[in-house]
Order: sequence, then structure tokens, then C-alpha cells
Amino acid sequence: MKADEDVRMIAAEAPVMFILELTHRSWAHAEENKRRTLQKNDIAAAITRTDVFDFLVDIVPRECSTTWDILKNEDGV
Repeated sequence: MKADEDVRMIAAEAPVMFILELTHRSWAHAEENKRRTLQKNDIAAAITRTDVFDFLVDIVPRECSTTWDILKNEDGV
């Protein structure tokens, strides 16, 4: 029965480790852009840059253009 408790303990810790790793890699992208707040594009960049997160590539949209970029293209500026 000891093995069953170990499996439950490891299974409970896995999501925490997953989120922690994704957050660390996203934070590194935010720091590269001289920001101290995580944005959606930081998470998307972490996913596309890391092979471990390849299973999320089809789920998470790629780095989004900013609203300013979209408006700039519409106005022809």
C-alpha cells in the first residue's frame, strides 16, 4: 500500500511542477522585453520556444499582435 500513497503524492505534485516551469519560462520572456508583468504572449512564447510544451502548440494561440499593431495596419500608418 505504500506504493499507492507515493503515486498519489507524485500525481498531486505534477500539475504544480508543470505550472511552475511554464511560469518561469514565461517570466524569462517578460524580462527579455523589460517588463515585470506576465502577458499572454509571454506564455505563448514560452510554449513555442520549449520542446517540452510542444503538446500545447495547437491549443495556445501564437504570440498575439498588440492592439496598436492591428490598428496601425488598418489605418495604413
